Amino acid sequence: MTVDPLVLIAEVDRATERLLRTAGTLDRSTLAEPSRLPGWSRGHVLTHLARSADALVNLLTGARTGQHVPAYASVAARDADIAAGADRPLDAHLDDLRGGAKRFAEACAAMPPEAWAAVVRSHRGDRVAAVLVWTRLRELEVHHVDLGAGYDPVDWPEGFAQRLLNEAAGDLATREDVPALTLRPTDAGRTLTIGPAGAGPTVAGPVHLLAGWLIGRSTGTGLTVTPNGPLPTPPDWI
Repeated sequence: MTVDPLVLIAEVDRATERLLRTAGTLDRSTLAEPSRLPGWSRGHVLTHLARSADALVNLLTGARTGQHVPAYASVAARDADIAAGADRPLDAHLDDLRGGAKRFAEACAAMPPEAWAAVVRSHRGDRVAAVLVWTRLRELEVHHVDLGAGYDPVDWPEGFAQRLLNEAAGDLATREDVPALTLRPTDAGRTLTIGPAGAGPTVAGPVHLLAGWLIGRSTGTGLTVTPNGPLPTPPDWI
């Protein structure tokens, strides 16, 4: 999958439409049911996706203007906004998601080419603004799964699943709390190593299953472990 933010914007639009179709099947009762994220209902997940779009708009605005614009006023304010919006009716959630998507698209369109290279500060550290479009795509696709409403890692586009697997494996490889692993996609891509080569088991399977398992969005059913043994439990990623 390309890293060009202007190309990825089209992927964000398609992911948004998929999310809206799923969200449109919910009602007041199912919105209040637990999502796959502990302590959050489906309404919490949808509200988070709307507010995170605005947070990325803030970062893009900072990149464009050269000023420091934080994603959120504070962690407490972020959490309060999500809690306050969780119990809204479906139409309010859908309008909020569409509004956030529109503001994000407009913020991207307003970026001059040189602003994409500006460094912004997020909760994951400093990064160039160009990665924020990928960040939005990842938020949409992963949290769509978190709704627990019929969209699963098997539904991820192939290019997205491949990039997600590479990103997660690369990040985990820099941490000391992650056991050594070799990840072997059976359908695409290259073998990925976490920790010293050959020091841990090899986990093999389709890219979407590996990616979903590695970031805690699937149980790992369908993956194989060599030498034969239990499937390792990956640590929390983000």
